[in-house]
This record gives sequence, C-alpha cells and structure tokens, in this order.
Amino acid sequence: MVGNLKKWKNGILQVGALKAERLSTTGNTHHIRFSWDDPTLSFAEILDQLGELPIPPYLNRATEESDKTTYQTVYSRIKGSVAAPTAGLHFTDAVLDDLRHRGIRMTELTLHVGAGTFQPVKTEDANQHTMHTEIISVPRKAIEDVRDNVGHIVAVGTTSMRTLESLYFIGTRLSPLNCSEASSKLHINQFEPYEREYTLSTQESMQAILDYLDATHQDTLHAETQIMIEPGYRFHVVDQLITNFHQPKSTLLLLVSAFVGGDWHTIYDYALSHDFRFLSYGDSSILFRR
Repeated sequence: MVGNLKKWKNGILQVGALKAERLSTTGNTHHIRFSWDDPTLSFAEILDQLGELPIPPYLNRATEESDKTTYQTVYSRIKGSVAAPTAGLHFTDAVLDDLRHRGIRMTELTLHVGAGTFQPVKTEDANQHTMHTEIISVPRKAIEDVRDNVGHIVAVGTTSMRTLESLYFIGTRLSPLNCSEASSKLHINQFEPYEREYTLSTQESMQAILDYLDATHQDTLHAETQIMIEPGYRFHVVDQLITNFHQPKSTLLLLVSAFVGGDWHTIYDYALSHDFRFLSYGDSSILFRR
C-alpha cells in the first residue's frame, strides 16, 4: 500500500537520504526498492530519522509526542510491524506483575503486522478478499507452553490469535517430519484451514514443530502466514481472546464472528448501547470460544 502516488515522479521518490524506487505494481500492491547512502545506518534507523509514528488514520489528527509511549505495548522489543497490536495496550507493567502474582503464565510471540491489516473487505463474498502475508516468529518456549496447556490458551489480540492458529497448520505440515521439504511447509495459505478435515491433535501438532526445531538446531520458528479466519473456521489452539472492538467490513470482525459462533451482533450492540470506545485507543473485551 502506497499513499500519495502522484508525488512519485518517474517512479522515484527521494526523502532526505532515503531513495524509494517503485519497480512494479499489481492491483494495489507495489514492489518498492529502498536505498540510502550511509552504510552505517540501518533501514529502521533511517525510518526513525525521517518518518513519523503511523497512528491510525481514523483518529483524524496529527501524531503527538505522547503517542510514542501510549501507542506501543510495554513489552514491545522487536521492530517490524506497521501498527501496534492494540489489544496489548491495556496491559501495563503493574497489570502484568499482578497476573504473574496470580500464577498466570505468559509467553511472547511475534507477528509483524502488515499494511494489509487496514484493507477493508470490499467484496460481497469474503472469500474473494485477498489476505496479505505476514511474518511470524515464535520461540520454542511459546510452542512448549501451547503444547502443555491445551484448553487454557488466551490470546491477547487478533495478531496473536492468527499466529497461534497458524502454528497448528504448520505442525500438521511438518508431521511426519521431512526436513528436505520444510521450507515449503512454513507458509500457511489463506484458505488452507478449509481445504480438508484435520485430525492431528493440538499437542501432536506442537510436538511436530518442536521436533523440526530440534532437527534443524533452531530455538525459534520463523514462518509466514496468510491465514484468514472467518465463520466456519474450526479453532485448534485459542480458547479465549482479549481484543478491542473492530470496525465493520474488516477481516478482524470476521475473526471475532468466527470465534463467538456468529453471535457478534449481541456483543457489539451491548458495546454501542453502553458507549464503549471502539478501535485502537478503545475499550477491550474478553471473548470465549463457542
């Protein structure tokens, strides 16, 4: 996704030391090559110098200094997403400490949110909507925790949900383990969950990933997911979901509908009638799988 394309003269845009060349376009997707003349700076450092924190456009205001703190989770460490996982904004250090004191175990994983997250579903049939590919990174401990706590998994945010559910299908691809074909098994396609009946248990699927990590001497699973969760999806990992209230015609609302068995209208009617705040800086909810 690229804004203000009219500013691109001859497919090239220069901003300070950063040069962007638009190489090709397919639909609303653009292939762009970035380059800069200072080898001592990383791409992330260049963006920090020249860019601006991308708060959601529906806030209808300029980025404020306070956004650098409030539009970020307290546990964020890895750069890569184009937006904050906003369900996590409700967790302060004090809240996390309280959860630990209550014996609630927590584990971290990564999904680099892509710009496609902001694309609304414009087709009459949701199956005609093309999902974007996002990179996921999941440490061994997280996979072990899922394997050992099936039936008690709470996902914080739809990004965590998509990552955790993608793990199940990665595990089914890696079982039985075939390292020679592993690279082709680490990308989950959009409609893969709906193409056949899956019989592997969640524990078996997680163990297949752990066996793969052992065989390839890795401590972290790196993969890609294009998974689309919509009504009719069968959940394999997540039992409860903490999430904000999402906008209409979004893939996130489709995910919520799938999780609560299609009864999202009741939940959203209640939120609207009680003046709940929606979207990124809004209120949160905890939903149970039906």
